Amino acid sequence: MNTQKVKTCFTITFTEDQYQRAKSYVEDMKNHPSRVYWIGKQGKTDEELVIEQIAHRILSGFYNDDPMNAGKHIIRMDSAINGHS
Repeated sequence: MNTQKVKTCFTITFTEDQYQRAKSYVEDMKNHPSRVYWIGKQGKTDEELVIEQIAHRILSGFYNDDPMNAGKHIIRMDSAINGHS
């Protein structure tokens, strides 16, 4: 299978409620250090983990009952192809 790598940067918006829910989720994950959640997250600050959680939920559609509604959170997307792998 021929695949490509694309580095993508998203500019997103989020509400205070979404921030607080993500912060609570990260705090809860601290009580479960052996969960898959922690793979690749070593050395990240709490703020980085919270923002990553918000971005994951926005991009995965967790905050959107209507998939067409995702555009209200995603303001901008820049992509660059880094070659084939």
